[in-house]
Amino acid sequence: MALDNETLAALLDTVRRFVRERLVPMEGLVAEQDRIPDELLDEMRAMGLFGMTIPEEYGGIGLSMEEEALVAFELGWTSPAFRSAIGTNNGIGSLGLIVDGTEEQRRRYLPRLASGAIIASFALTEPDAGSDPSGMRTTARRDGDCYVLNGTKRYITNAPRARLFTVFARTDPDAEGTRGISAFLVDAKTAGLTVGPPDRKMGQKGAPVADVVFQNCRVPEEALLGGVEGEGFRTAMKTLDRGRLHIAALCVGISERLIHEALNYAAERRQFGQRIADFQLVQAMLADSRTESYAARCMVLDAARRRDAGHRVTIEAASAKLFATEMVGRVADRAVQIHGGAGYMAEYAVERFYRDVRLFRLYEGTSEIQKLIIAREMLKEVA
Repeated sequence: MALDNETLAALLDTVRRFVRERLVPMEGLVAEQDRIPDELLDEMRAMGLFGMTIPEEYGGIGLSMEEEALVAFELGWTSPAFRSAIGTNNGIGSLGLIVDGTEEQRRRYLPRLASGAIIASFALTEPDAGSDPSGMRTTARRDGDCYVLNGTKRYITNAPRARLFTVFARTDPDAEGTRGISAFLVDAKTAGLTVGPPDRKMGQKGAPVADVVFQNCRVPEEALLGGVEGEGFRTAMKTLDRGRLHIAALCVGISERLIHEALNYAAERRQFGQRIADFQLVQAMLADSRTESYAARCMVLDAARRRDAGHRVTIEAASAKLFATEMVGRVADRAVQIHGGAGYMAEYAVERFYRDVRLFRLYEGTSEIQKLIIAREMLKEVA
């Protein structure tokens, strides 16, 4: 554990109160306006939420995986848009720098990421390269002491407000599959970089997503992450176990909020002369939801502790991400069902969460990809 028990307890209590007193009341406004108010982002900066996982030497808090999961449980109690605002800085937007960046790159970017002075974005997905990154077409051609980037990235979270992009591109067009892919740190104001209009999404309003287009975008050779070509895909893979556990933890937190909403509604709503909470079929839905949420929480914490102990947790992280993201979808469905017709109305939180949680089964690797990863790792053990 990076923090002592007393400090960790204080952090969790502060986050819990901030989420429930400041963020939950703003959920409707964020969904309506499709943006998070600047004053809330400033409060999140002041609390250090943009640098929770960044090492202390670079201005962050340096949380362990278990501590990060505990914070994610709390953040899950509210709209995932709030977590998304700080998620990239704490996850894939900084992890690549931490594990593979040069010391100069770390010193240049990590303190600003930790403070929230800049927001990061992770530009990997393309129109023809999602679950299969080997289809990547964005290129980075060496030209003297620069690289020239050309290509289009799709569904890039935080792109409209990002100041720093981690961009993946082919530096070796002749290399097969994912070999020859490199990562670059690109300032959003670089000439030739254009961010498209925000996409209209099913849910998670307030978490902007857009295309990012590179047209003869010239970046200096110092922008090459780690200073070595061909390591981009490996760098991306190194971030995934932690990222998947974070998403799994977030889904646990959301499931607990959904159970809270469904239980309270069931205890108040009356039909046939009694509370619907007294109907056994409603009780069954509540019990199934609580059981599955608890199981996911245990999976996340077990995998997080294993990772903190230095163990390889590819199977555990993929399993937790698969189970938790599928679980929260079932819990959201039951919550809507318990609310009945009211659950279909936008005035109730369960309607919004029902749409929001659908995305978790798609990003950081779809459920189908998680199954392939788990099976592949199992077969390696047999071999």
